[in-house]
Amino acid sequence: MKSSDELRQILKRIDHKSYGFYKDLAGGYNFGEYQLFIDHVQGDPFATPSRVRFVVERKFHQFPSRLYDEKCKKVALEDYLLRLLNRNIRAAEQRGMGSGKSGTITTCRPGQEMLERTAVAIGDKLEARIEVGFPARGRTILSDEMEKILFGLLPQIAERTFYYARLRQEELERRMELAVDQQAIAKELQLKKLVAFVADGSILPRLSGVSDLPMKDGIPFTSPESLRVEMNLPYHGRIQGMGIPRGITVITGGGYHGKSTLLRALEAGVYPHIPGDGREYVVTDATALKIRAEDGRCIHHCNISPFISHLPGGQNTDDFITENASGSTSQAANVIEGIEAGAKTLLIDEDTSATNFMIRDALMAKLVTDDKEPITPFIRRIRSLYEDAGISTVIVIGSSGDYLSVADTVLQLDHYRVKDVTARARELCRMENAQVRQQEEPFPQLLFERRLRAGGSGQHERDARGRRDDIKIKTGGRDYVMINHETIDLRYLEQLTDNGQTAALGYMMRIAIQQLLGGNRTVRQVVEHLYSLIDKNGIQSIVPPNYPAGHAVLPRPQEFYQCLNRYRLLK
Repeated sequence: MKSSDELRQILKRIDHKSYGFYKDLAGGYNFGEYQLFIDHVQGDPFATPSRVRFVVERKFHQFPSRLYDEKCKKVALEDYLLRLLNRNIRAAEQRGMGSGKSGTITTCRPGQEMLERTAVAIGDKLEARIEVGFPARGRTILSDEMEKILFGLLPQIAERTFYYARLRQEELERRMELAVDQQAIAKELQLKKLVAFVADGSILPRLSGVSDLPMKDGIPFTSPESLRVEMNLPYHGRIQGMGIPRGITVITGGGYHGKSTLLRALEAGVYPHIPGDGREYVVTDATALKIRAEDGRCIHHCNISPFISHLPGGQNTDDFITENASGSTSQAANVIEGIEAGAKTLLIDEDTSATNFMIRDALMAKLVTDDKEPITPFIRRIRSLYEDAGISTVIVIGSSGDYLSVADTVLQLDHYRVKDVTARARELCRMENAQVRQQEEPFPQLLFERRLRAGGSGQHERDARGRRDDIKIKTGGRDYVMINHETIDLRYLEQLTDNGQTAALGYMMRIAIQQLLGGNRTVRQVVEHLYSLIDKNGIQSIVPPNYPAGHAVLPRPQEFYQCLNRYRLLK
């Protein structure tokens, strides 16, 4: 490793030379309390900024091991340091150092969730990754400006971020305690046989449709007495709130009264949230998966026969394949694939579902008899899905009243306030003689042994079969990931919450393609292999040194299954 003095000498040597000479800076430099690595140098001032990494030995950072001796605490500590790093970058950054992106300093910008990220990682060493725009005028190197960054701004940022003794230790301790409490709630869900917990006082509404911040003056959540549960958390102590039991839960109410707001809070509850979010103590079964219709998606060898018995033309629904699914076939596949992905709770909103998949009323059943209708609607499977497969459902209903007859729990939203109206719903069902109009069959025990390979023709096949180093990754926010020339549409994966999760999916697909081509593994084996690799070596182990698609944020296995299932080159 070179010294910081050698870095100064290189800067003097390349001053006012063409931009390409900046590549001479690549490598590691010792700055005493930290090491600075220049991992990737941008090609010109207008290109994506250069990749730079801080490394701080434990003897210097001095964070007590008790702050990261559990996974939940480690993620919370890394998240805290990343947010602090962002604040200190904004305080120190000086733009206007030259052309293009000269002088810009950025890193991963987290949302409201505490997630495992590559941007900051702590263990024996503390590592932090940032991007720096190397200064130039036109394509001429400005070493004086670069020296200000390397020997002025970056040391200032490091000093304010990476050393335990210089931080607000009480604030950091509170963050660790929250993470432990959130983990305790997740464990209580299992013990109390709940799919979710929503603490009294939570603020569920968001500021706007494009902001995940809590709504100012939002109505605090209050649990109905019949569903109120109490937990005793390690640090918070006694906490009360609504426990949603396993089984079938229907959420109903008038339009704009908060039904979808509650469901979105449950969707987000699979992740821990930061203090001040309003949903810190909203915790959902970690495997819970949002299911919806998704017209036009591809489907690979999926057994949708529990919902679709036959199709015109004799198409096999036991082994269904299509490049352009309908609303009902896509939602059926999403349910079956969710089961394969290990989801124990399904979250469904009537508004984003295919009507003919969800329900068929009595009048239509008389006109189109069961022997003429290939679709077994979800309402006729929802009970056996729970009783035979152990999968709960939380469903928002505004107009399909038949779901009241199969519900274990019925919640009504009235001006964002929750009422337990289960008894009233059952009374109405008895008065109207409402019942599911076909005897349900047991939900079948499905085998998930799909063995996939990458396929295609021409350029696409060459893309799929290239070495992993040749596979290029590009992302578009949370909307898509592109593997070379093939785009995977992720717009309907509604529980993706961070752009970095899309980048991570790209990096994971990059490895998975090679795994699929190199061995006779099932989809489940590929997913388990990747996540065991990440558990053992950290999320950094799946990311190339220059992380071309951006910082990676770990998605859940459920989202990786969904991404893999939407890759059209798989056969």
